[in-house]
Amino acid sequence: MNRQLAGWIIALIVLVAVPFVHRDPYHLHIMVLILIWSFAYTSWSIMGRFGLVSLGHGGFMGIGAYVTALLWNHLGITPWIGIPLSMVTAGVLALIVAYPCFRFRITGHYFVLVTLALSGIVLQVITATRDYTGGSLGYTPQRAPSGKGLLALQFDDKATWYLIALAVWVVGLVVWRAIDRSMIRHAMEAISEDEDAAAAAGVNVTAEKLKITLISALMTALAGALYCQYQMFISPDTVSGIAVSLQMVFAAIVGGVYVALGPTVGAVITILLAEVLRISFGTKAVGWDNLVYGVLLVLFIIFLPKGILGSVIDLVKSPRKPPRGHEQQTVPVARR
Repeated sequence: MNRQLAGWIIALIVLVAVPFVHRDPYHLHIMVLILIWSFAYTSWSIMGRFGLVSLGHGGFMGIGAYVTALLWNHLGITPWIGIPLSMVTAGVLALIVAYPCFRFRITGHYFVLVTLALSGIVLQVITATRDYTGGSLGYTPQRAPSGKGLLALQFDDKATWYLIALAVWVVGLVVWRAIDRSMIRHAMEAISEDEDAAAAAGVNVTAEKLKITLISALMTALAGALYCQYQMFISPDTVSGIAVSLQMVFAAIVGGVYVALGPTVGAVITILLAEVLRISFGTKAVGWDNLVYGVLLVLFIIFLPKGILGSVIDLVKSPRKPPRGHEQQTVPVARR
């Protein structure tokens, strides 16, 4: 067993033990939010690390949240079935939008605009169908009868939700790691460098892009569904739309989009920042977090393009330069 694997196992044991040692409801609540959003940010980074910058993930997250809640409230379909159905819905929508983009090589800022439109459309649909979704007033899943909390995936105990969120977070890291070690990574890196050269080398450009987009959309929908079940209240502004998509971009880039734990670092920053602003300024700070996100995003793109964790790793791995005056001197060899 190498040191890295042993470190991961020890860290996981410590994280599992947290709710049994420290049961403060507020602290567990913050950790649950960090884990769920870390999973969502990891989902975005799976695409973003290969140059597929999407602003439509707020739409996928909204679909995951609302489809699950609507199926439970109106049809009585348990979230254990509703969540997979919501993921399939998000996946189908992702393929419908992404296929023509990749087939006709709509890339760069044009692809960003298409995904931006997708996020806006989902937000408008949720708001317009207020008779079913509650519109801008929000939506609340119905409480399950006593004794059926497991069937409805509704738990009052924060520790239970912490363990669920922790398991999903680990799954996100495993998926990220699996992609990082698979042929998909090499294919996507080749595509991001030069699509024509990758196609000439035998890479199916459209298929590889669709694979990575589908995986990212499914994971994001799962994050939205879990967020809905945990909070027991959702609104268009909290799980869908351009603001949520930009929050994902910000967190992934600030934490480090090319590092597995980068989105987690970004989640810690975004959640704690939002909490600090809420506690310090209350209703006077509504919307300030988005303002701060925007300013920090510009600064990080300019000065730390690899994010906090990526820059720290580079700093640790980079060889230290010897101090001036102690460079190795070359001794001239006298010729005979």
